[in-house]
Amino acid sequence: VLQILRIKRSRFFELLTRYRKDPDNFSIQYKRNISNYRIDREIEANIIQELKIEKDLIKAKEIPIKYYNYSYIKDLLEQKYSQRVSLPTIIDRAKRNDFYFLRPKRKAHDREVITNYPGELIQHDSSHHQFAPYAASKWYLITSLDDFSRFILYAVLVERETTWEHILALENVLLKYGFPLAYYVDSHSIFRFVQGRDSFWRNHYKLTDDADPQ
Repeated sequence: VLQILRIKRSRFFELLTRYRKDPDNFSIQYKRNISNYRIDREIEANIIQELKIEKDLIKAKEIPIKYYNYSYIKDLLEQKYSQRVSLPTIIDRAKRNDFYFLRPKRKAHDREVITNYPGELIQHDSSHHQFAPYAASKWYLITSLDDFSRFILYAVLVERETTWEHILALENVLLKYGFPLAYYVDSHSIFRFVQGRDSFWRNHYKLTDDADPQ
Protein backbone atom coordinates (compact mmCIF):
# COMPACT_ATOMS: atom_id res chain seq x y z
CA VAL A 1 0.00 0.00 0.00
CA LEU A 2 2.83 2.40 0.82
CA GLN A 3 4.35 1.85 -2.62
CA ILE A 4 1.02 2.46 -4.38
CA LEU A 5 0.33 5.67 -2.44
CA ARG A 6 4.00 6.70 -2.58
CA ILE A 7 4.03 7.84 1.03
CA LYS A 8 6.01 6.91 4.12
CA ARG A 9 4.70 4.67 6.89
CA SER A 10 4.30 7.56 9.36
CA ARG A 11 2.23 9.53 6.84
CA PHE A 12 0.02 6.51 6.19
CA PHE A 13 -0.84 6.03 9.86
CA GLU A 14 -1.41 9.76 10.26
CA LEU A 15 -4.01 9.67 7.48
CA LEU A 16 -5.53 6.48 8.86
CA THR A 17 -5.98 8.10 12.28
CA ARG A 18 -7.68 11.15 10.72
CA TYR A 19 -9.99 8.91 8.73
CA ARG A 20 -11.07 6.91 11.78
CA LYS A 21 -11.83 10.10 13.72
CA ASP A 22 -14.12 11.62 11.05
CA PRO A 23 -14.66 9.34 8.02
CA ASP A 24 -17.46 11.50 6.56
CA ASN A 25 -15.36 14.66 6.30
CA PHE A 26 -12.02 13.03 5.62
CA SER A 27 -10.05 14.46 2.72
CA ILE A 28 -6.44 14.40 1.55
CA GLN A 29 -6.87 17.58 -0.49
CA TYR A 30 -4.16 20.12 0.26
CA LYS A 31 -5.44 23.22 2.08
CA ARG A 32 -3.53 26.40 1.36
CA ASN A 33 -3.34 28.72 4.36
CA ILE A 34 -1.68 31.60 2.49
CA SER A 35 -3.13 33.12 -0.67
CA ASN A 36 -1.24 32.61 -3.89
CA TYR A 37 -1.66 36.30 -4.67
CA ARG A 38 -0.34 37.72 -1.39
CA ILE A 39 2.60 39.99 -2.13
CA ASP A 40 4.63 42.69 -0.44
CA ARG A 41 2.91 46.08 -0.09
CA GLU A 42 5.73 47.87 -1.89
CA ILE A 43 5.42 45.52 -4.86
CA GLU A 44 1.67 46.00 -4.96
CA ALA A 45 2.08 49.78 -4.87
CA ASN A 46 4.46 49.62 -7.84
CA ILE A 47 2.02 47.46 -9.79
CA ILE A 48 -0.78 49.98 -9.23
CA GLN A 49 1.51 52.88 -10.12
CA GLU A 50 2.54 51.34 -13.45
CA LEU A 51 -1.05 50.36 -14.24
CA LYS A 52 -2.11 53.99 -13.72
CA ILE A 53 0.51 55.10 -16.24
CA GLU A 54 -0.83 52.52 -18.71
CA LYS A 55 -4.37 53.78 -18.14
CA ASP A 56 -3.36 57.37 -18.92
CA LEU A 57 -1.77 56.22 -22.19
CA ILE A 58 -4.92 54.30 -23.14
CA LYS A 59 -7.09 57.36 -22.46
CA ALA A 60 -4.90 59.62 -24.62
CA LYS A 61 -6.61 59.82 -28.02
CA GLU A 62 -3.42 60.76 -29.86
CA ILE A 63 -1.60 57.58 -28.78
CA PRO A 64 -2.50 54.30 -30.57
CA ILE A 65 -2.69 52.18 -27.38
CA LYS A 66 -6.02 50.51 -26.65
CA TYR A 67 -5.31 47.72 -24.17
CA TYR A 68 -3.29 47.02 -21.03
CA ASN A 69 -0.05 45.13 -21.59
CA TYR A 70 0.35 43.10 -18.41
CA SER A 71 3.40 41.23 -19.71
CA TYR A 72 5.10 44.61 -20.17
CA ILE A 73 4.22 45.52 -16.56
CA LYS A 74 5.76 42.24 -15.41
CA ASP A 75 9.01 42.94 -17.29
CA LEU A 76 9.04 46.55 -16.12
CA LEU A 77 8.76 45.57 -12.45
CA GLU A 78 11.76 43.30 -12.80
CA GLN A 79 13.87 45.80 -14.75
CA LYS A 80 12.90 48.99 -12.94
CA TYR A 81 12.36 47.76 -9.36
CA SER A 82 14.12 44.34 -9.36
CA GLN A 83 10.82 42.80 -8.28
CA ARG A 84 9.64 39.49 -9.71
CA VAL A 85 5.87 39.03 -9.85
CA SER A 86 3.83 36.42 -11.67
CA LEU A 87 1.58 37.49 -14.52
CA PRO A 88 -1.62 36.09 -12.86
CA THR A 89 -0.87 38.22 -9.78
CA ILE A 90 -0.58 41.38 -11.88
CA ILE A 91 -3.84 40.59 -13.68
CA ASP A 92 -5.51 39.91 -10.31
CA ARG A 93 -4.46 43.35 -9.02
CA ALA A 94 -5.61 44.95 -12.27
CA LYS A 95 -9.08 43.43 -11.87
CA ARG A 96 -9.33 44.50 -8.24
CA ASN A 97 -8.38 48.12 -9.00
CA ASP A 98 -10.32 48.73 -12.23
CA PHE A 99 -7.37 48.39 -14.61
CA TYR A 100 -8.89 45.54 -16.59
CA PHE A 101 -11.41 45.15 -19.37
CA LEU A 102 -12.20 42.36 -21.78
CA ARG A 103 -11.09 42.82 -25.33
CA PRO A 104 -14.02 42.94 -27.75
CA LYS A 105 -14.38 39.96 -30.04
CA ARG A 106 -12.99 40.64 -33.46
CA LYS A 107 -15.61 40.95 -36.12
CA ALA A 108 -15.28 38.78 -39.17
CA HIS A 109 -13.51 40.82 -41.81
CA ASP A 110 -15.50 40.96 -45.03
CA ARG A 111 -12.70 41.10 -47.55
CA GLU A 112 -13.39 42.23 -51.06
CA VAL A 113 -10.36 40.34 -52.36
CA ILE A 114 -9.44 36.83 -51.23
CA THR A 115 -5.76 36.00 -51.59
CA ASN A 116 -4.48 32.44 -51.81
CA TYR A 117 -0.71 32.80 -51.62
CA PRO A 118 2.07 35.27 -50.71
CA GLY A 119 2.94 37.88 -53.31
CA GLU A 120 -0.55 38.05 -54.76
CA LEU A 121 -1.56 41.34 -53.15
CA ILE A 122 0.40 44.02 -51.29
CA GLN A 123 -1.47 46.47 -49.07
CA HIS A 124 0.05 49.93 -48.74
CA ASP A 125 -1.10 52.35 -46.06
CA SER A 126 -0.12 55.28 -43.86
CA SER A 127 -1.28 56.45 -40.44
CA HIS A 128 -0.65 59.56 -38.36
CA HIS A 129 -0.24 59.05 -34.60
CA GLN A 130 1.84 59.98 -31.60
CA PHE A 131 3.67 56.66 -31.70
CA ALA A 132 6.05 57.51 -28.83
CA PRO A 133 3.89 58.33 -25.77
CA TYR A 134 6.11 61.17 -24.57
CA ALA A 135 7.12 62.57 -27.95
CA ALA A 136 6.37 66.21 -28.67
CA SER A 137 4.83 65.56 -32.09
CA LYS A 138 3.04 63.01 -34.23
CA TRP A 139 4.72 60.95 -36.93
CA TYR A 140 3.51 59.28 -40.11
CA LEU A 141 3.92 55.52 -40.34
CA ILE A 142 4.12 54.26 -43.93
CA THR A 143 3.75 50.50 -44.34
CA SER A 144 3.48 47.84 -47.02
CA LEU A 145 2.47 44.30 -46.11
CA ASP A 146 1.65 41.07 -47.87
CA ASP A 147 -2.10 40.47 -47.65
CA PHE A 148 -1.92 36.68 -47.38
CA SER A 149 0.91 36.20 -44.86
CA ARG A 150 0.51 39.63 -43.15
CA PHE A 151 4.30 39.92 -43.37
CA ILE A 152 5.49 43.54 -43.10
CA LEU A 153 7.53 44.25 -46.22
CA TYR A 154 8.23 47.90 -45.48
CA ALA A 155 7.77 50.29 -42.56
CA VAL A 156 9.15 53.75 -41.94
CA LEU A 157 8.35 56.71 -39.68
CA VAL A 158 8.52 60.17 -41.26
CA GLU A 159 7.78 63.62 -39.89
CA ARG A 160 6.15 64.83 -43.10
CA GLU A 161 4.13 62.69 -45.49
CA THR A 162 4.79 63.34 -49.16
CA THR A 163 4.11 61.56 -52.41
CA TRP A 164 7.85 61.02 -52.75
CA GLU A 165 7.97 59.05 -49.49
CA HIS A 166 5.36 56.66 -50.89
CA ILE A 167 7.25 56.37 -54.17
CA LEU A 168 10.39 55.42 -52.23
CA ALA A 169 8.39 52.83 -50.29
CA LEU A 170 7.07 51.33 -53.52
CA GLU A 171 10.56 51.25 -55.02
CA ASN A 172 12.00 49.56 -51.95
CA VAL A 173 9.35 46.82 -51.89
CA LEU A 174 9.42 46.07 -55.63
CA LEU A 175 13.21 45.94 -55.87
CA LYS A 176 13.53 43.72 -52.81
CA TYR A 177 10.53 41.39 -53.15
CA GLY A 178 9.46 41.70 -56.77
CA PHE A 179 6.17 42.74 -58.35
CA PRO A 180 2.87 41.47 -56.89
CA LEU A 181 -0.19 40.72 -58.99
CA ALA A 182 -2.00 43.63 -57.32
CA TYR A 183 -1.07 46.64 -55.21
CA TYR A 184 -3.79 48.11 -52.99
CA VAL A 185 -3.95 51.55 -51.34
CA ASP A 186 -6.74 52.97 -49.21
CA SER A 187 -8.81 56.11 -49.89
CA HIS A 188 -6.20 58.43 -48.38
CA SER A 189 -6.23 61.78 -50.18
CA ILE A 190 -2.57 61.42 -51.14
CA PHE A 191 -3.48 58.46 -53.36
CA ARG A 192 -6.36 60.11 -55.24
CA PHE A 193 -7.42 63.30 -57.00
CA VAL A 194 -8.61 66.09 -54.70
CA GLN A 195 -10.47 69.05 -56.17
CA GLY A 196 -8.67 72.28 -55.28
CA ARG A 197 -5.34 70.73 -54.43
CA ASP A 198 -4.98 69.11 -57.86
CA SER A 199 -7.08 71.58 -59.85
CA PHE A 200 -4.08 73.15 -61.61
CA TRP A 201 -3.01 69.79 -63.02
CA ARG A 202 -6.58 69.00 -64.00
CA ASN A 203 -7.29 72.34 -65.70
CA HIS A 204 -4.00 72.89 -67.50
CA TYR A 205 -2.58 69.45 -68.20
CA LYS A 206 -5.16 66.73 -68.10
CA LEU A 207 -7.62 68.43 -70.43
CA THR A 208 -4.81 69.41 -72.83
CA ASP A 209 -3.50 65.86 -72.94
CA ASP A 210 -6.97 64.50 -73.55
CA ALA A 211 -7.52 66.84 -76.52
CA ASP A 212 -6.68 65.64 -80.02
CA PRO A 213 -4.29 68.23 -81.57
CA GLN A 214 -5.23 66.97 -85.05
